[in-house]
Amino acid sequence: MNKRSELLTYIPSLDGIRALSVVAVIIYHANKLWLPGGFLGVEVFFVISGYLITLLLLAESEKNGSVSLRQFWLRRARRLLPALWVVLIGVVIFASLFQREILGTLRGDVVAALLYGFNWFQIWGGTSYFTSFEFVPLRHLWSLAVEEQFYLIWPLVMLLVAKLGKQRLPKVGVGFFGASLAVALYMGFTYRTGTISTIDETPGQFMSLLGHSVSRVDFLFLGTLTRSGGLLLGAALAIWWRPWLLKRSQLEINKKLLDCIGLGALVALALMMFRFQTVTQGTDAGTVGYDFLFRGGFFLVDLASVVVIATAVHPASTIISRSLGNPVLVWLGRRSYGFYLFHWPVFQFYRRFAGNGLTPYEFVLLVLLALAITELSYRYVETPVRQGVISKWWARFRQPVFGSELNKRQRSIVLVAILALLPVFSAVSLFTANVQVDEITQNLADNESNTVDVLGQNSKNSDGTTNNSLSGTATTIAGQLVAQPETLDGQVIDVLAIGDSVMLGAARVLTERGVTVDAAKSRSFRAALEIANFMKSVNRLGSVVIIHLGTNNTVDETTLDEIMVPLKDVPLVLFVTVHVPSEARQNTNNRRITELPSRYENVKVLDWDAVANAHPEYLYRDKTHIRVEGQKVYADLMMQAIGRP
Repeated sequence: MNKRSELLTYIPSLDGIRALSVVAVIIYHANKLWLPGGFLGVEVFFVISGYLITLLLLAESEKNGSVSLRQFWLRRARRLLPALWVVLIGVVIFASLFQREILGTLRGDVVAALLYGFNWFQIWGGTSYFTSFEFVPLRHLWSLAVEEQFYLIWPLVMLLVAKLGKQRLPKVGVGFFGASLAVALYMGFTYRTGTISTIDETPGQFMSLLGHSVSRVDFLFLGTLTRSGGLLLGAALAIWWRPWLLKRSQLEINKKLLDCIGLGALVALALMMFRFQTVTQGTDAGTVGYDFLFRGGFFLVDLASVVVIATAVHPASTIISRSLGNPVLVWLGRRSYGFYLFHWPVFQFYRRFAGNGLTPYEFVLLVLLALAITELSYRYVETPVRQGVISKWWARFRQPVFGSELNKRQRSIVLVAILALLPVFSAVSLFTANVQVDEITQNLADNESNTVDVLGQNSKNSDGTTNNSLSGTATTIAGQLVAQPETLDGQVIDVLAIGDSVMLGAARVLTERGVTVDAAKSRSFRAALEIANFMKSVNRLGSVVIIHLGTNNTVDETTLDEIMVPLKDVPLVLFVTVHVPSEARQNTNNRRITELPSRYENVKVLDWDAVANAHPEYLYRDKTHIRVEGQKVYADLMMQAIGRP
């Protein structure tokens, strides 16, 4: 066996780890209720990439005494670019044929993906990675951008490492480990606990990036520096745990102990994926980040991943290496890159909105479709390109031909030109399309003129101008808004409706029925408490208060009870159940809402969730916001519930 083959022996178990990681991510993307921490599979990918790429560069350095930057980058390009281009071309063609309204918005995503800067594009643009109500067929490409930026920089680092000599490699490994730890500490110190809202309401949750304000959570989750911890830890493992040195080692290893350690690390990863929470979540206080994830959680995942990799690649490993190296996992692992690329657009073009959870039946069908596309790409695009088919074809094409061969070539050129018409048409459509607002955003914008901002004391006329319909001012006492004495003679609001974006979308039809609507996007139940206290303090509460909140955040019983304190003398308080099936908080909130009539005689509940389940045609494709035909039903049901049909 020559030195090259000894150094670069294929390790099937690593493909098995890849397979399990991509499955975790795909389950999370399908329905995050099934595996709340499935997104951690990407972090495992980072550790594997750091390990393998560093191993590859170390092997080349040991063999040749240096690292060829050109050859490394060429190999990476052949490995990564073909499948990416297939995804981008496929998404653009599909959109140009069937969903042309998204082309304008899609343009920036495509350019950012081609430049491998998608993560920074998202951070800079403020299009949060965590929003559920957006159609984003390329959002998953942020992780590929992180890896590609690593591939651009890392061979330069290893070129310097090669010049230090083998005797200093252990210290280099310590340096990589220290850098990974420094990244974890930086992430922990940079992260801020607490509610995440707009920059005006929560300025501490934003930070400056080249003079531009960006979301702190988005920067930490998507940024190349902050997500390099796993890559660096994998690189440190490659320095200390090179398979070719392990084979030569005479050190006796307890095989059973090694397998037990590996199994324990696998179980730890699985538990973290089941127990970790989604990166941001709606709580009673508002949207908050998952504190533990940013303050040591990622580092724990990296450490567990390192242990799994170390046991899987060790020659003494039996159970772990054989289990992870079984043919099914190896098959999937070798296609994991393409599977990751293709599954998300397939999911998104089917369900349209990122937060829509799939049913098991939908999941199976869409996964099979994604696997079929993955296999076609792997066989007929990725593998041929890696094997140099394009360069061989170009060499043949440049050779002169005559007679029948010339006719065959001409027919091939015509066929290629015809096939290129669709991609060219799609590309022209992409770069000439106007940016259009999606139907949900447009509906919300159209209804904003029919709302009243009670706390801000401004109402909007039909032409979008504001008037001061709520006379007087308010002050804050003991954390609550209380009216100044001179404002107590304000006009009573007979029917006041307090809601979030779901109610906002139906503000016009509610207003037509005599309801005063105070609704805003991303509102939590705490807003209802503030509004109720204020309206009580100015004696403006009338006969009915309608509350429809809980789409974005959970609510606890204490907050509901606090809301009812200022509303205890209102003849009727109508609570409306929420319908957001992709979130676990739906059932929690609805259970607490439906319990209210047993504690308060003036409370009634309208079960909108049941109506929405029975009539999905009332809803937009996000399965939460209400279409025009559903808005009329929504308003009519409210009027019937308060006795004013």
